[in-house]
Amino acid sequence: MSDAAIICSNLSFVWPDDTPVFHDLSFSVPPGRTGLVAPNGSGKSTLLKLIAGELRPAAGSVHVDGVLGYLPQSLPLTGDLTVAEVLGIAEVIRALDAVESGDVDEKHFTTIGDDWDVEERTRAQLDRLGLAGLALDRSLGTLSGGQVVSLGLAAQLLKRPDVLLLDEPTNNLDARARHHLYDALSDFNGCLLLVSHDRALLDRMDRVAELGSDELRLYGGNFTAYEEAVRAEREVAEKNVRNAEQELKREKREAQQARERADRRASNAAKNLKNAGLPRIFAGTMKRGAQEAAGKSGTMHAARVSEAKARLDEAGRALREEARLTLELPDTRVPAGRDLFVGERMQVRLGDAEVFAAGGVDLSVRGPERIALTGPNGAGKTTLMRLITGDLAPDDGEIRRSDGRVAYLSQRLDLLDLDLTVAENFAEFAPERPEAERMNLLARFLFRGPRAHLPVGVLSGGERLRATLACVLCAEPAPHLLLLDEPTNNLDLVSASQLESALNSYQGAFIVISHDERFLAEIGVDRWLRLADGTLKETGAPAV
Repeated sequence: MSDAAIICSNLSFVWPDDTPVFHDLSFSVPPGRTGLVAPNGSGKSTLLKLIAGELRPAAGSVHVDGVLGYLPQSLPLTGDLTVAEVLGIAEVIRALDAVESGDVDEKHFTTIGDDWDVEERTRAQLDRLGLAGLALDRSLGTLSGGQVVSLGLAAQLLKRPDVLLLDEPTNNLDARARHHLYDALSDFNGCLLLVSHDRALLDRMDRVAELGSDELRLYGGNFTAYEEAVRAEREVAEKNVRNAEQELKREKREAQQARERADRRASNAAKNLKNAGLPRIFAGTMKRGAQEAAGKSGTMHAARVSEAKARLDEAGRALREEARLTLELPDTRVPAGRDLFVGERMQVRLGDAEVFAAGGVDLSVRGPERIALTGPNGAGKTTLMRLITGDLAPDDGEIRRSDGRVAYLSQRLDLLDLDLTVAENFAEFAPERPEAERMNLLARFLFRGPRAHLPVGVLSGGERLRATLACVLCAEPAPHLLLLDEPTNNLDLVSASQLESALNSYQGAFIVISHDERFLAEIGVDRWLRLADGTLKETGAPAV
């Protein structure tokens, strides 16, 4: 009997537009903590959905041993659901309340089952994940993105799963919430399979699984150990490529030298035969023999060259290519010191509560400042972004905006039409650019050939971010103020590096909300703001 908790056999999956994702993929995942890594667009989220039963494979089978918990990458950030409904305990709580009030209808006892302690367990789980005091009747729409993610994880852990699938579980989480999550997963005793770009979380894994189109390779140890193994593999592959290149050059040189020797022999033989005055039939026989010998030698050397090329191709396939964005964005330049946004005494009310402290908050943004906006989950950072864009009007205070374009990338990446292709979306943002120029620009954002003609709805999180960046940064007119709300969510480390390249090419002002300190350190932030307890304050860069 296998001790594997997840078994996938001969798994194949193709999207409705015939785009292949997996072919004949077989693997097993043992108990313990496993981090799943691969470039964006490789199918990590798709694989988790197949294991969770949310997608059906075109061929093959999936077996999960025990109770399954699954936290998807995309969670609702607004809605009328209550905390209890998201946790899946609303009916049990209502049944408990009915029994406590004296209603002994059998249906209430059936609903409760063995969950008489569900409220106590729920409170303990919420406390563990940093959600102490969260009312069970509170609406989901009043929670921050980070609180929603922590709530979603609590819902899965309350199932007491044997197998837990997590897709980017640290999205939107501040440092405190991340450490609560780390502790909860450290104590999880089942089979954990997670996708994440959080290096600290990946370094807490027992093993790393690298996903390819037709294989899944397991590496023992955490992410740092995986990187070291991959680095060693790359060094070997690069050495093999160099050796294969040298071998190919040598075989080509020897083939050329053999041809030259054969030509000289043939020329000398012709002269000797002519001078020797031999009969024509004998001379012809000798000439044909020389030609056959030269032909055999040429065939042998051609075969060696062909074999050397094959070895070079094989060595080259072992190399890992990491595509990089190469951008120039002169149209985004904004003069230094120009006021792009000025807000004074801004205040927003949600029901009877004020988001900001008494008197509101003040904020001015000038070109080309590069601002990091930090603060705990639920502090109002996204609300402040919506005030800047004009999506939300303040209940009190004054706002002045320049005539420069403001572009906003929300946590949900909902700027593009999911039914249109990448190229069609781009054409809507930059209709005056010639088609050839648009396709060239998309290629710089790594959408080449058929990839530019995929519907946005089938793209991975990282690909959708690149498509959104292409449309925003190359739009007409170009943005002078760029607002990014947790832009590294759903990105693998290579894609995060690509985003860093794009932002370092951008010449306007930006404000970025992120809990990813490494990312903030790479994008040239020159002004740090922290929103906490309703107050916006200037701070210095955090200590590394």
